[in-house]
Amino acid sequence: MTSPQQPWWSGGVLYQAYPRSFADSNDDGIGDLAGLRGRLEYLDWLGVDGIWLNPTFPSPNRDWGYDVSDYFGVQPDLGTLEDLDALIAAAGELGIRILLDLVPAHTSDQHEWFVESRSSRESPRRRWYIWSDEADEQESAFGGGAWAYDERTRQYYHHLFLPEQPDLNWMLPDVRDVFDEILRFWFDRGVAGLRIDVVHELVKDPPSRPNRPEVHNVLRRWRSLADGYEPERLLVGETWVMDVDELASFYGRNDELQLAFNFPFMFAGLDATALAGVVERTDAALPDGALPVWALSNHDVVRFPTRMCDEDDAKVRSALLALLTLRGTSFLYYGDELGMRQVAISPDRVRDVHARDGARTPMPWSDAEWRDPWLPLGGKVATVASQRGDPGSVLSFCRDVIALRRARVDLVSGGYTPLDSPTGVWTWRRGGATGIALNLTDSEAAMPLEGEVLLSTKGRNDPSRLEPWEGVVVALT
Repeated sequence: MTSPQQPWWSGGVLYQAYPRSFADSNDDGIGDLAGLRGRLEYLDWLGVDGIWLNPTFPSPNRDWGYDVSDYFGVQPDLGTLEDLDALIAAAGELGIRILLDLVPAHTSDQHEWFVESRSSRESPRRRWYIWSDEADEQESAFGGGAWAYDERTRQYYHHLFLPEQPDLNWMLPDVRDVFDEILRFWFDRGVAGLRIDVVHELVKDPPSRPNRPEVHNVLRRWRSLADGYEPERLLVGETWVMDVDELASFYGRNDELQLAFNFPFMFAGLDATALAGVVERTDAALPDGALPVWALSNHDVVRFPTRMCDEDDAKVRSALLALLTLRGTSFLYYGDELGMRQVAISPDRVRDVHARDGARTPMPWSDAEWRDPWLPLGGKVATVASQRGDPGSVLSFCRDVIALRRARVDLVSGGYTPLDSPTGVWTWRRGGATGIALNLTDSEAAMPLEGEVLLSTKGRNDPSRLEPWEGVVVALT
């Protein structure tokens, strides 16, 4: 647990829930906020400190919530504003905070702002978006050109993603002002923080590249707003950059984001040298007092048991042990705690424009079955009910690691110190008295730590050696 001097997310474990696929309360095949509220007991049992909800705002769902048509409401498929209020209140009673997913770089083309903007070149909201008489050859992230022609006003508008996701003009003060209102609206309702989508490319000036100085200005403005609340609100950034020094810049001087997602870590692979290198470079790059944040999966990438671990549960446990014993804040994507695999989606069930459905399939509960779910259930992982009743399951192991983390001060607030290791073994110390060793090879290795084994990915208590793909937490002597 954190001390009164530390923010609640320091040393915490947060859980990313994809609402459409987490739990369905009304048997329409779509997960919803009431369903998630009904599963808070599970998340409390698991031991998480907060929940990040993928987009809950009204949306035409061309990009499944990342094309927002109203920043002050709730997508009807997921419930109502009252359902969200009830979720925040119920989670709060368990000491669990709720974060929303803010999409500020662009809106839906059905948002009233864009409808007004494209109605006329003289519209008061024309400059809220990026318009041009000419289109350059910039490509959008989803393929094709990044400019769409509007027949009515005979100009092009910019869209880094789909044509149905026109980019806002963040050089305009009016846009910045309205988002201050949006942040205050949700913070006043008890939302504990925001995950901010594509924050590294928020301000585009010129449209072909991000204006980083202005991105940092916006983040400092939002941080000042967030710090004005008690407790302070959390800003987590999707900072999809592959250089850790660039990543660290989004913390500012501890006056911008409190947490910036570390994609170099997510894509390092299950390799001791690569992972240790990312962690050490990150520790060196962050400003004093800043916290790193670690994740292995999310809604945009192939699930880590498939992408990193060859769908081998021994490797899955080792990856989870690393994720949950590093300094800072850790995020689990729903199903990570089960070792949930990527699901192959048949062509007739494809929903997403960018082939990400396989990472967004329904949570396999089994104590309550999904009826005709919006995406197919995967069959390569044991259900929550079966794993919860099995002390040897991946789920039970994950819960044990979180419980040890919460109970041991070194694992909450201790520093990270790399230690000498045999080839293929990653070893580090947390604080003064806790060591972690991971053998990320197919061969046995000598144990590089001395002390009592508190937890092993293989359920063993052997202080002399590490089996292949075994990780341990040790009380050092």
